[in-house]
This record gives sequence, C-alpha cells and structure tokens, in this order.
Amino acid sequence: MKKKFFSNLILLVSLNLVVKPFWIFGIDRTVQNVTGSEAYGFYFSLFSFSLLLNILLDAGTTNYNNRVISREPEKLSVWFSQLFLIRLLLAVVYVLVSVGLAIVLGYSPRQLHLLWFLILNQFLASLILFFRSNITGLHLFKTDSVLSVADRILMILLVGIVLWGHVTDEPFRIEWYVYLQSLAYGLVAVGAFVLVLTKTSFFRPRFDKVFFFRILRESFPFAMLTLLMALYYRVDSVMLERMLPDGARQAGIYAQAFRLLDAFVMYAYLFSVILLPLFSRMIKEDKPVTGLVKFAFLLMMIPVLILGITTIIYRDPVMHLLYLSCTEASSGVLGLLMGALIFASSGYLFGTLLTARGDIKPLSRLAAGGFLLNIFLNFILIPRFQTLGAAWASLVTQAGIGMVQILMVSRRFRIPLSRMVPFQTYIFAGMITLTGLILYGSGLNPLTGYLVQISLSLLLAVMIKLIPLRQMISILVSEEE
Repeated sequence: MKKKFFSNLILLVSLNLVVKPFWIFGIDRTVQNVTGSEAYGFYFSLFSFSLLLNILLDAGTTNYNNRVISREPEKLSVWFSQLFLIRLLLAVVYVLVSVGLAIVLGYSPRQLHLLWFLILNQFLASLILFFRSNITGLHLFKTDSVLSVADRILMILLVGIVLWGHVTDEPFRIEWYVYLQSLAYGLVAVGAFVLVLTKTSFFRPRFDKVFFFRILRESFPFAMLTLLMALYYRVDSVMLERMLPDGARQAGIYAQAFRLLDAFVMYAYLFSVILLPLFSRMIKEDKPVTGLVKFAFLLMMIPVLILGITTIIYRDPVMHLLYLSCTEASSGVLGLLMGALIFASSGYLFGTLLTARGDIKPLSRLAAGGFLLNIFLNFILIPRFQTLGAAWASLVTQAGIGMVQILMVSRRFRIPLSRMVPFQTYIFAGMITLTGLILYGSGLNPLTGYLVQISLSLLLAVMIKLIPLRQMISILVSEEE
C-alpha cells in the first residue's frame, strides 16, 4: 500500500504544486489587487456563505460513496445511477435554503445576483467531487490527479485572458471573475461525467424512495461532519462582514492572509484524497495501518511545519510582497492562521483515518464542539480585535480539534503517540524556528532569507531522517504495491 500511496501522491502533488499556486497567487491575488480589498471582500464573504450550506448539495454522499466503491467496486453502476439523481434533488434544496437565508440576512440585490452564480459554482464543483469520488474509489488515482487540476487550468486560461489579454477597455469587475469560474466548472463537470460513464456498465437514473432514504440515513453522519467542519473553517469571514460597519473591507483584509492558509492546507488535503480509500480497504481487510500513518505523517507534516513556521517569521515581508495594499493587521492575521495551518493539516491525516474506520459520530461531536467554540470566540473577539480576533478564534479551534483527533487515533488504533508524532518533530520545530529568527535578523533580503530558510529546513529534515529519503526511494523502486 505504501508504494501505491506514495507513487500516486507524487503525481497528485506535482500537478497541484504546478497549477494551484499559480491560480492562487497569480490569478486570485491579482484579482484582489486589481479590484481592491473592499470589492474582493464583497465577493469573499459571499463565497464563504455559499460554502457554509454546501453540505446540502452533498449530504455526505461523496465520502460515503468513496468509502463504498473502494470496498466494493462492483457497486459502481447501481450507485452512480441512483446517487446522480439524488444529487440533483439535493441541489434544489440547497438553492432554496441558501437564497432564503440570504434574504433573511438582508443581502442586497447586488449581493443576491452574485450569490446566484456562486451557488451555481458550488453545485458544479460538488458534482465534480462526486464524479471524482467514483474514480478514486476505483483506485484510478492518476486519472483523478488530472481531474483535480482541470478546473483550475481552465480558470487560469479564461481569467488570464480577460486580465492581461486586453479584450476589454473596462476595469476588471469581480462579477466577471465569478462568471468565468462558472464556465470552467461547467466544462470540467461535463468531462468528468462522461469519464465516469465509461467505467459503468449502465446508467439508468430513477427515483427509488427506499434507496433514497437509505442513502440519506447512512450518509447523514458524513453530511453533519462535513457541514460542521465547513462552518468552523469558513464562518469567520461571514461574521466579519456581517458584524462590523466596514465588514466588506475587513473580510477583504482577512482574505489576504486566508489565501495562504487555503493554499498551504491544500497540500495536506491531497493526502486525504488518496488515504481515505486506502485506509478504508486496509481496515476492511484487517491490515495494520501504523506504518502508513507514520510514513504519511512525516511526508505531510514536515513540509507543513517548514512552510508554517517560516511564514510566521517572515509574515510582514510576505504580505507586502503579495499585496499592493495591506494593513498592519494583515501580517498579524497571517501569523495566527499559519499556526492554525499546522493543526488543520494534521486533521487531514488523523481525521481521514477515523473517517475510514467509521468513527463519524465522535468526529461530528468534536466538530460541533469546535463550531460552537469558534462562534463564541468570534462573537467575543471580532468586535474588539476585528480580523485579529477572527484569526485567534480560528487558531484556538483548529488546535483543540487537531489535538483531540490525535488522541482519538492513538486510543482507537492503539498506536503510541511517539509512533505517530516522533519526538524529533518537536526538536526539529524548535531548531527551524531558531534558524529562521537568526536569518530574519541578519539583514538578508527577505525573499532570499525565506527561500534559504526553507532550503536549510528541508536539508535538516533529511539529515535527521524526518523526511525518510531512503525509504521513499526504496518504495519507488520496489515491485510491491
């Protein structure tokens, strides 16, 4: 399993490292710089709002379907036909609830107009994830790797042409950004649908009331877990926009730092895409997971620690390098969110393992506690500290949830904490923090210092065997799956 995991991870991460950073820092950041923090904050808070109720589109069926297909691939045709129709019915519920809640919250006609397209985008993105869950369930990881970046490649081309192609004399509008995303998502959704069809023996969608309620009942715990996780991860920007007089501007400032959190945590998310079906099959076949857990932890968390700690130290120059206008609070928010990154990333390993085991109810209770804590902290901290308050709420919530998940895995799988989080990891974190502070205070150019710090940290990780280079090479050259 290590070879299957590692070889497919290399392809998935490589494609995403090429495409998604350019999307985030080349396109998305440029859109914010061109349109301004207030206009982008207007979009960002609505985008976060559309994500909060995204679970109504999914109802937990994507993760549930992935788990089922990875264990019983022969069910693909029946499940795909039935679940596709269920997803369309759920989309109607999502639209009605989202628009109704937006009206209750007093969104303006312009906000509602943009929200309609963001709702469409969420529907299309959710469909793509559903189609991909069938592909990964069949362990076709290379095909899924290409699908994982296809929408972003199209968005880069479309938005790039409008931004830099001189196709119009009008200033770039935030609405155009959303419309072009709709087009890209639509094209990829059609392609992914056709691809899954080629793997099925038949496609006959029909409404089966018994199947419908059975799926909703069995996937409901997955739905609640996903909803609660989305709430405590995304609610900050919505609360900033709603609670503060200059809410759109504050949400825009928060988005500047959140963009890096979203970019870096994507690395950890890619692990979960491959690990969920692998863990599910290993647990069903009663195979030990300790070796894969430790191997995945080192590959995931060491780069995350390096990026997180280095960015915390260089938070001021990073923000001034990326944005034309950033406030003093922007770098403070970035530092706090990079702390949250470390704990959020661990959840994509330990939370995924617990999900594969079927521990959905305990995870949902944990996520519910995290959501309530996050809401409470935001209500207390946002009026007083604005964006910094929201960032503190995120850090405390992610830290609490991350540590509890580690303890849950240790207890349920009887894996000692020292096997999951080696003691050298703490020493390593302290060493790279010290070297980073020395480099930062040396007067070296900030960009040069940032890159040197990352390079030295990676070298140190290899030297003390926290990045198991020899094991990685032996896995790749071995014939064992």
